[in-house]
Amino acid sequence: MIVLASISSNITHWIAENGVYAVFVLMAVDALLPVGGELVMLFAGVLASGSVVGHHVTLLGASFASGTEGYVVLSLAGTLGYLAGALVGWAVGRSGGRALVERHGHRIHVGPDALLRAEAWFERFGLWAVLLGRIAPVVRSFISIPAGVFRAPLSAYALLSLIGSAVWCFAFAAAGWALGGSWHSFHSSFGYVDIVAVVVVAGGAGLFVFRRVRARARRRDVPSHAGNEGTHPDPSLPS
Repeated sequence: MIVLASISSNITHWIAENGVYAVFVLMAVDALLPVGGELVMLFAGVLASGSVVGHHVTLLGASFASGTEGYVVLSLAGTLGYLAGALVGWAVGRSGGRALVERHGHRIHVGPDALLRAEAWFERFGLWAVLLGRIAPVVRSFISIPAGVFRAPLSAYALLSLIGSAVWCFAFAAAGWALGGSWHSFHSSFGYVDIVAVVVVAGGAGLFVFRRVRARARRRDVPSHAGNEGTHPDPSLPS
């Protein structure tokens, strides 16, 4: 449990060590899979405030002052990273279509059921589903690929994703900046979040395995049922 509960500590350590690059990569992944984008941007704000001893915001050899400069740079890194991941997801959905998602989407938790829910979301809100999805917890990580499947126009999709990710990243980074030196006490007080995250991941993994086993069982049953149907006479036919 100690190892599992240290997931967030590992993420924050990586951000502290790699700064802009870590924020960009983690938020790009978060556009496709939920990896804790809230935690990433919160700690990015803490780093920007100068409250992480021995670490500063740097990019390509340039060092940025703690405060506004660091905040803007890290918020932009999160925004652009998320946009990059969102565009990759759109391209995957656009090129592979519904067939690809229905066949392999379960690998990234976008199976047929999730696709149907996303379709209902798009039918209800239209293109605004992209913007709303980007600022909604959990949902935000499952919008990218379906948007490509449903052929959302790239220009509108990119713009709405950019706006939504900017709102999300700048807001959470601002909250982290405000926390500043209080981060450690805040993180300790809300340490149960780590446990919840572990439970969610474990539950998702269990659900994934269950669905795979059930899908394989169904595939095995289909041929046998089809074969049996051919061996029994139709009772409605005259003998």
